[in-house]
Amino acid sequence: MDTTTAKQHIFAMLDTDGDGSISQDEYLARPARVAAATGRPAHDPLVVAAHAAHERVYASMDADADGRVTLEEYAAWAGGPAFDEVCRPALGSLFDLADADADGHLDRTEFARLREVLGNPPSGAEAAFDALDTDGDGRVSRDEYLASIRAYVVSSAPTEIDALYAAPSARATR
Repeated sequence: MDTTTAKQHIFAMLDTDGDGSISQDEYLARPARVAAATGRPAHDPLVVAAHAAHERVYASMDADADGRVTLEEYAAWAGGPAFDEVCRPALGSLFDLADADADGHLDRTEFARLREVLGNPPSGAEAAFDALDTDGDGRVSRDEYLASIRAYVVSSAPTEIDALYAAPSARATR
């Protein structure tokens, strides 16, 4: 999959109301959705850290500071430097929220819950987990998870990572 298509898929997941732009409220709801799905209260330090990391990402994405990010704006922003500087910490914070026992790994249930809450179709969770669990230990590490997302957004070479992500279907997971 090319990076343009990958960016379109991610944009569609972030544009939860399907209006063609990502509002600040839509984007900042991500940590709250993961916290709710994992039973963490809003004042939990991990939730607070995730919210702050997402505020930094949104400020970085919204180049013209108009309170909405268009696909064009997102596509111009998304890439290696943006991922490494602001996305990795934000996505890592969501992983940390989903990691119930704080061991740096997600089991199948935690992984599937995180994917679904973030807008990935639940039907792909098993295959995605199996692709990332390369040693077959029944766990996906934080580094494996983040590296897969980075490869999906940044690499234009086709990889097995492409199979892990799919365009959201009619906002069914919202």
